[in-house]
Amino acid sequence: MTSHIDDLVARTRAFIESRVIPVEDESDGDVALAGGEKLRVSLQESARREGLFVPHAPIAYGGMGLGMADRAPVFEAAGRSLFGPMALNINAPDEGNLHLLDQVASPAQRERYLEPLARGEQRSAFAMTEPPPGAGSDPAALSTRARPDGGGWLITGRKKFITGADGAGFFIVMARTSESATMFLVPAGRPGIRLVRHVSTMDKSMLGGHCELELTDVRVGPDDVLGEVDQGFRYAQVRLGPARMTHVMRWLGAAQRAHETAVAYVSERTAWGRPLARQGMVELMTADNEIDLAATRALLLTACHALDAGRPAREETSLAKVFGAEALHRVTDRAVQMCGGAGVSADLPVARIAREIRPFRIYDGPSEVHRMSLARRAARRYGAPLA
Repeated sequence: MTSHIDDLVARTRAFIESRVIPVEDESDGDVALAGGEKLRVSLQESARREGLFVPHAPIAYGGMGLGMADRAPVFEAAGRSLFGPMALNINAPDEGNLHLLDQVASPAQRERYLEPLARGEQRSAFAMTEPPPGAGSDPAALSTRARPDGGGWLITGRKKFITGADGAGFFIVMARTSESATMFLVPAGRPGIRLVRHVSTMDKSMLGGHCELELTDVRVGPDDVLGEVDQGFRYAQVRLGPARMTHVMRWLGAAQRAHETAVAYVSERTAWGRPLARQGMVELMTADNEIDLAATRALLLTACHALDAGRPAREETSLAKVFGAEALHRVTDRAVQMCGGAGVSADLPVARIAREIRPFRIYDGPSEVHRMSLARRAARRYGAPLA
């Protein structure tokens, strides 16, 4: 890291500790309870005044233009609070959508969608996942269709677990066109879009929830196509690899905070005549947390350097995502155990962090799907040709 990044990390951490964590603690990490959209606007204005806003966005849109490796420690510092990424406008799904738009959008689309997203003037959602039998872990099962109509298309289908959908200004919708798929930019107010419900999930920190949407003959034109027709699956890879790594960055910060909280607790709590921190079983959990956190950072940075070099980095990002998701889950679970009764209460942040991190083993590709991909690459690399 350069001195510039070191300074940015230090200022981000100070901002999170003083301005954001107190709000999270008051609401036990429930963003709706904490104020929802009003909270977002307030925190983002504070971050903007501190010079911390959208560090990943292009400089032309008010950001700092940080690459993947440089943004890793900054995102980790922000992730120490469940609301920190929202405050810096580096939260999912907006962060991933901003990256995709920066890579693929036309000049007119950049002005209409990318600029207000980067400035925090509106939120977005990425609508790919569907209820069964539609696309989930297997994107090839995509069932939402865009059928030609005049000079454009009519989109019909159902989407589920669409993060941030309630209150989003626009959606990036993946729909099947012929035998492939196309991404469309769709303003949220366009006729034919219905928010069916909020899907109640164990995590509570994501603004706009995880929603189910119904699309009925939603009209889109040629100007609404993101990139090229029938290239949606290719563009999904442009978004998903970096987005998986920024998820690791943010959750790494939260897990680090849970670990630090647990170590501080067991250092003060005494049992059987000495601090818990000096009990062998607690020492083992503390050491294993240190190992998992360090290994996650190492794999993360390896993937980030590959992405910064312009490589697809599919193997590196899969390795970092599956290991990071499971290692950070282990870290927070041990932190809960180390803190005993306090660990499952709202008196400490560890319970809410464990609650929020657990879904990451499913979000952005379940661990099992990444393992399947890694195994098949290994078979192609080292094994005999398969029939």
